[in-house]
Amino acid sequence: MIEKKLRGYILPNILATTGTSCYVLADTVFISMAEGANGITGLNLVLPVFAITYAIGAMIGIGSATKYTLLKSLGDKKTSDKYFSNSFIWSLLFGLPFLILGIFAPDAVLRILGADEVIEAVTHTYTRIILCFSPFFMLNFTFTAFVRNDNSPRIAMAATLISGIFNIIFDYVLMFPLGMGMAGAALATGISPVVSICICMVHYLSKKNNIRFCLTPPSFKRLLLSFSLGLVAFVGEISNGIITIVFNFILLSLVGNIAVAAYGVIANSALVGVAMLNGVSQGLQPVASETYGKGNKKDLKKIYLYSLSVSMIIAGILVALVTAFAPNIITAFNNENSDILADYAVTGIRVYFIGFIPAAFNIIMAGFYSATGRGRESSLIAISRGIAAIIVFALILPKIFGIMGVWSSFFAAEMFTAILCIILMRKTF
Repeated sequence: MIEKKLRGYILPNILATTGTSCYVLADTVFISMAEGANGITGLNLVLPVFAITYAIGAMIGIGSATKYTLLKSLGDKKTSDKYFSNSFIWSLLFGLPFLILGIFAPDAVLRILGADEVIEAVTHTYTRIILCFSPFFMLNFTFTAFVRNDNSPRIAMAATLISGIFNIIFDYVLMFPLGMGMAGAALATGISPVVSICICMVHYLSKKNNIRFCLTPPSFKRLLLSFSLGLVAFVGEISNGIITIVFNFILLSLVGNIAVAAYGVIANSALVGVAMLNGVSQGLQPVASETYGKGNKKDLKKIYLYSLSVSMIIAGILVALVTAFAPNIITAFNNENSDILADYAVTGIRVYFIGFIPAAFNIIMAGFYSATGRGRESSLIAISRGIAAIIVFALILPKIFGIMGVWSSFFAAEMFTAILCIILMRKTF
C-alpha cells in the first residue's frame, strides 16, 4: 500500500517539475531561432535570476508545506494552519526587491551577471519583465506545495503542466506571429505562474480543502522553521544559478561568449534532468513526513528504497539518451549551425550528464532527510552538492584540464557529496 500511495505522489510531481523546467527550455529553443547565439548567451546570463527567485520561493513554500504536514500528522491543526498565510505573505515580501530592480535597474543586474554591451542590448527587456514577475514565481511554490500536501497532487500537477503548455504556446505566438521577440518570451514565462496559481484555486475553493488563511502578522520564527526544512529545495534551485554564474565567468575567461552559449544549451538541458529528480524528491516528502509522524520505521525504509530506485532509473535513462543523441540535442538549439558551438556543446553535455548518476542518490538522500525533520543532514548534503563542492571543483579542475575541467566539475562535486551521503547513511539505516 505504501508503494501505491508513493506512486500517487511521485508521478504527478515528476510531471509537474519537468513541466516547470520546460519554461526555460522553451525559451531557449525559440530564442535561439529569433536571436541566435547572442540570445542564448543572454538567456544563460539571466538564468541565475530564475534560480534565485525559484530558490527563495521553494524554500518558503515547500519548507512551509513540509512543516504543515508534519504538524498535521502530529494532530497540531491550530499551529499547522498558520503556515500557509505565513508562506504567502513572506513570498510577497521577498519578491518586492526583485520587482523594484526590474522597474528601475535591469541593466545593472545584467552587468553584474557579466553581460557586455551587445548582450545587454539583446536581453534588457527580457530581464526587466522576468524581474517584475518574480513575486508570482515565488508565490507559485506556496500554492502548488500546499495543494500537493493537502492530498491533491494531481491538481498541483495539472497546474504546473497546463501553465507550462501555456508558456510554450505563447512563447511562439508572442515571439513570432506578434513579432515581440525576447519580450514576448519573457511575458509568456512571466504569466505562466499566474495561470498555475489560478488552477490551484480549484482546490482552495473546493470542499476538499483543509488549508485556512489565517489573518495573523507574518512570523519570523515560523519562517525560520520553514527555512530549515526548505533548505534542500532552496539549494536544489539556487545551485543551478550558482553553477551558471561560476561557469559563465570561467568560460568567458577561457574562450568567450560562444562557450557561454554552448553551456547555455547544456545548462538548460540539465534543468530538465534535475527537475525530474527533484520531482521524485518532492513526491516522497508528504508520504515520508506523514509516515515519520506515525513512527512507522518499516514503511519509512520502503519509501526511501522505492524513491531511490526510481531516481536511479531516471538518471540512467538520461545519461543513455544524452550519450546517444547529443548531436541531435545540440542541433535543436544551434539555429545558426555554428560548428564551434556544436564542438563545445556535444562533448560538454556528454561529460556533464554523467554527474546525474551520483546526483540521483544525493537528491533523494537530501529530500528524505528533509521530509523526516532532519534539517541538519539534509542541509549538509544540499549545500555540499549545490554550493560548496561545485564551486571548489569548478575553480580547480579548469586550471588543470581547461574547458573539459568545467564540464567535469558537476560529476566531481556530486561524487564528493555521494561519499558524504554514505557516511551519513551509516547513522541512519
